Amino acid sequence: MVVENRPGVGGLVGAGAVAKATPDGSTLLLAPNTLAISPHVLPKGAGGGIDVQKDLAPVIAVATTPMLIVANPTLGTTTIEQLIALAKAKPDLAFGSAGNGSPMHFAGEMFASAVGLKLMHVPYRGVAPSVTAAIGGEVKLLFVALGGAAQHLESGRLLALAVAVAERVRTPLLPNVPTLTERGVKGVEVNAWYGVFTAAATPGATIATLNEAFNEAVRQPDMRKRLSDAGIELRGGTPQELAELMRQDDQRYARIARELTITAD
Repeated sequence: MVVENRPGVGGLVGAGAVAKATPDGSTLLLAPNTLAISPHVLPKGAGGGIDVQKDLAPVIAVATTPMLIVANPTLGTTTIEQLIALAKAKPDLAFGSAGNGSPMHFAGEMFASAVGLKLMHVPYRGVAPSVTAAIGGEVKLLFVALGGAAQHLESGRLLALAVAVAERVRTPLLPNVPTLTERGVKGVEVNAWYGVFTAAATPGATIATLNEAFNEAVRQPDMRKRLSDAGIELRGGTPQELAELMRQDDQRYARIARELTITAD
């Protein structure tokens, strides 16, 4: 496999390239659930007008990872309570995310709304640039998936303040890190999942073959351990299960975008 990174426009640049590729299963898209979310905050026609629900065929949901609120140690906060107090005293506090329309962007806006704050959103072109910015102090508060920040939590370059999921994440990477709900912040539950897609016109038999191959890969014990150590949980399953994840996120985040008036910055 040859990997070609095509970031931009909430993942729609890469998605558009795959949607227009020859539908023979040889061109695949690995993308997070940003794909289902970003169309609800970006201008109509962004990314060349691709319709991710119609122009792509789901293959498999390969992995999921929980959302975190992390801080650069120089921010001076180690708890959510301290963060909220700081943000109230400093209304221009900025948070970074992996980009407009990303689950990280939504997590930040949902958190701000839940605690009655107004935070400034700083979007980056992907997880890695946002993490680099947080480590360097360009932004000192970051909403990020565990899989993108794990090694920096271990090194102490970033501090995990809370997880934005329903239950505590049982991993050595997050010893005693509480959920937002435990700290009295309710309704902010966001995760990141990663799916494989191909062009919509790809034959069903080809998609079935790809699905079987990916399922075999995610069942490998060494693969599961290696990614678990990095904060990523492998999933697997059917193309229909990925289609349902897309449908659920499309509906949920369309509603949240309307309710909180979330748009591209």
